[in-house]
Amino acid sequence: MHNLFRADPKSLESVHPVKVCLLDPGIADHHKTLSANLGDLIIQQAVLREITHLFGEQHIVNISTHVPLEEEHFQLIQASSVILVGGTNLLSSRMNHYNQWKIFFRDALRLQKRVILMGVSWWQYQGRPNFYTLALLHLALSSSRLHSVRDPYTELKLRSMGFWNVVNTGCPTMWTLANLKPDDIPQTKAENVLLMLTDYARNGELDRNLLKLAIKHYKTVFFWPQGAGDLDYVKSFSLPVTLLDRSLIALEDLLTMEPSLDYIGTRLHGGIRCLLAKRRSLILKIDHRATEIARATGLPSADRHDFQSIEAWIKAPFVTRITIDTAAIERWRSQFRSITA
Repeated sequence: MHNLFRADPKSLESVHPVKVCLLDPGIADHHKTLSANLGDLIIQQAVLREITHLFGEQHIVNISTHVPLEEEHFQLIQASSVILVGGTNLLSSRMNHYNQWKIFFRDALRLQKRVILMGVSWWQYQGRPNFYTLALLHLALSSSRLHSVRDPYTELKLRSMGFWNVVNTGCPTMWTLANLKPDDIPQTKAENVLLMLTDYARNGELDRNLLKLAIKHYKTVFFWPQGAGDLDYVKSFSLPVTLLDRSLIALEDLLTMEPSLDYIGTRLHGGIRCLLAKRRSLILKIDHRATEIARATGLPSADRHDFQSIEAWIKAPFVTRITIDTAAIERWRSQFRSITA
């Protein structure tokens, strides 16, 4: 179990010093409400696994990236030996206009170039970062520690801003796939399929046709709602699918209990979780994230409108080969050895 402290700074005075501060997209607010996007929780699990691997059962302070920092959080940050931002697509070229990571210029000044990225990526394909973003990130992010990003596009973006201390490790959710062998995942179609759609990237015609294609080829079509609006969206099609509860437990139960199951869908991290469970999986690309990660790792993917390729993947044998840059991951990990020694 991870030893997570969610207390104010005064309550930490009587315990061991804080070792790691995690700026965490898996927490929606400062009341520790979990993110409405369960994909953030899949990322959170992987990040916490890695922190435990690096630092042992040390104390971890989790602070949400979804809301602005308050004074007590700066006290926690100041008391921490390591400050990490744990995953997802938090960076953008105009962070004064769009910032999933809710930091502002005054916050960056107080972060004192101490923040280290862990598997972070860019929000979407964008133009050159503006001056505000350039100044903000140079104030907040470490200039000496190595940053981990999850795709080649983000690596190039940061390097264009003068961050040469960056390495493309891929997403932490995929790091354990380095041990995956081609024979670990079935090569031929399963009896049933798990399908996921994305509420904020709707295309009614394409998504309806995808559902119909799945119903045509599989005995049972399960649907897991990763996002807050996914369930209402799939219900709007009035097609015969088996709906799962919107919880990680429901997903884990299906992956544990259903022996013959493929995954097809537009949800990236839901699909990665299925790969981790050694299920034949196809991620449908709706934005740059799957495109960039697939380019670097071989993540099985197809354009969402390419039904010929999707149907061919369903019907024909497919060998899953994932490439993880373990040397890059080890370079990022190794910088913390002097802290944990």
